[in-house]
Amino acid sequence: MSELPKYRQIYETLRRRIADGTYAPGDRLPSESTLCHACGAAHLTVRKAIGLLLKDGLIVCGQGKRSVVKGAPRGIGILSISGTASALHHAGLSTQIIRRPELRTWSEAFTFPIEAHEQAAGCICFERLRLLDGVPVFFDVNMLPNINLPRFMSCDLENRSLFDMLRMLYRIVVTGGTQQFFAIRADRRMQDYLKVPAGHPVLQLNRKIDTNRTGFHIYSQLFCVTRQYSLTGTF
Repeated sequence: MSELPKYRQIYETLRRRIADGTYAPGDRLPSESTLCHACGAAHLTVRKAIGLLLKDGLIVCGQGKRSVVKGAPRGIGILSISGTASALHHAGLSTQIIRRPELRTWSEAFTFPIEAHEQAAGCICFERLRLLDGVPVFFDVNMLPNINLPRFMSCDLENRSLFDMLRMLYRIVVTGGTQQFFAIRADRRMQDYLKVPAGHPVLQLNRKIDTNRTGFHIYSQLFCVTRQYSLTGTF
């Protein structure tokens, strides 16, 4: 994190404290002066960090100069632009890497057409199984255009949020997107990964995710079971 600009370091620290509940919904953030002293930063730097939190919807403006924590969404955050690991307020979330990142050619992504420059750049694809307290909850396949992502192939994706990693390493921020929902029955792959019987109901989501980088999209396909957890989030 030391390679990030100072305002990004402060933003990431505050974001993490909101996500882990150190600052709970309804709490006021420390005053600007307190944050300046604690972080060794100028007022303008702290204001820039707070502005990002406000833009992300993690805080709201309160009376005076104190911002009020809105909090991270609860439940399984696969419907949220904050991402699964960030949006799920649960210490038992873990990741099993099924297929490490590899380069592929592509012409479409989960029924979504891709742009010509993305197709020309090639695709970075990887697969993960996400578990809560050791119980499989969903399996995802992710496809990213191989555009200005140095050393991504060697990144450690174990128990990390993809959205957080893209934001911190490459300053790629998710801004919204399109989702398609399908009700399907478990095939052999879903039976093996999600530990459900043949024909068990499974929710499939195809997503084309927009980012702040022009012409760069994240494509993902998720298969999830919701026996114990609700799906939540905003998109």
